[in-house]
Amino acid sequence: MAEFFGSLWWYLVTIGVLVTFHEFGHFWVARRCGVKVLRFSIGFGTALWRHTGKDGTEYVLAAIPLGGYVSMLDERAEAVPAELRAFAHNNKSTAQKIAIAAAGPGFNFLLAILAFWLMFAVGKPDYQPILGRTSGLAASAGLSAGSKLLAVDETPVRTWSEASTAVLEAALYRRDATVSVREADGDDRRLVLALSKLPRSLDDRALPAAIGLALQQPAVVGQVLAGDPAARAGLQTGDVLLAINQQAVSDFNDFYELLQDAAGRDPNLHLQLRRGQQTLAVEVIAKTVVNDDGSTGFRIGIGAQPPKRDAVLRYGPLAALPAALAETWTTTTKTFGFLRDMLVGVISPRHLSGPITIARVANAMADYGLAWFLGFLGAVSVGIAILNLLPVPILDGGHILSYLIESVQGRPLSERVLLAGQYLGLAVLAGLIGLALFNDVLR
Repeated sequence: MAEFFGSLWWYLVTIGVLVTFHEFGHFWVARRCGVKVLRFSIGFGTALWRHTGKDGTEYVLAAIPLGGYVSMLDERAEAVPAELRAFAHNNKSTAQKIAIAAAGPGFNFLLAILAFWLMFAVGKPDYQPILGRTSGLAASAGLSAGSKLLAVDETPVRTWSEASTAVLEAALYRRDATVSVREADGDDRRLVLALSKLPRSLDDRALPAAIGLALQQPAVVGQVLAGDPAARAGLQTGDVLLAINQQAVSDFNDFYELLQDAAGRDPNLHLQLRRGQQTLAVEVIAKTVVNDDGSTGFRIGIGAQPPKRDAVLRYGPLAALPAALAETWTTTTKTFGFLRDMLVGVISPRHLSGPITIARVANAMADYGLAWFLGFLGAVSVGIAILNLLPVPILDGGHILSYLIESVQGRPLSERVLLAGQYLGLAVLAGLIGLALFNDVLR
């Protein structure tokens, strides 16, 4: 229940900020172009709060937090007194109308730059890209525990999230990735992850396990469950796991796999651990458990100590600006590429996400910290900007396209064409929202 309300809250915060910036862009540029703004609404439906300013604009906070709008004086919508016709949107030049339409996405790009700038200025805590026990394609490629990832496809990676994201992006395209690593002994190597071998039908959630990359987790006990074998054997929080049945342990994931293997042969286990300055030998009897998939496993009742976030991406206020611009550009090009490849069938439409996923991710990013949430906000703001620039009627890109057509043909589009375009736009938008919600539910 706490997760539900947390997701709802951070969804409202995210959408509220995105919509406010977007609609303020339309509002601000419309005012600069001499257009009378009738209403500035955040949300749709029943008004929860309203206020009429000295300029005559009605400011509204509405009940349905799925967008917003700016209503402008326009002779095509209502009769306009002669003295106000100069302030009507339809009487402005093509350049002014395009500027007003483009201002919403433009302000979303500005929000992204601001969010990324704050993210870098605050400092985004992350993990060093050091591997734990590998499996699947990673193990087949020769990647091993203790190796530090340096680059993916010649692009340097500074943190675990950068490295894992780059690999997952290549996996979505089923494209082999060249990974540069520094081994524990200091030698540098270039290895190839054969991601093209991943089945096209493989569910996205199964990709990480199939790839087999895992962050190194210190082999340190973070939790001992009361009443379980480890507690009865005397293990304590902070104990460093050195070996199990005389097999050296590289990290906690390695310990878990060794435990499953050893206990499958004999549940009586011999552990070697370090406590402070002492090296201890402990006997423990593993407990048989039934996993979620119905298979049999073993446990002794300990949890891992979370790894430290020892890689912080931080820049000074001045240096953070070019970094933010670069991040915005990278996010923009990747988003355009994603949409293009989804339209031509290179990437499955199931990757499209809707409000449920946005809410869950927003909540998770907020839990990670302010910088993570700011990065998420910037990325979603870029996505909203690009979505609105698509040449679909009722979206900003559709309006821009219609203004360009009007300019070429020398007269406004007919009411019939505009109405047909609105219906088409609504159908396309409803289809996209429906698909996104369907994907959310499947996830």
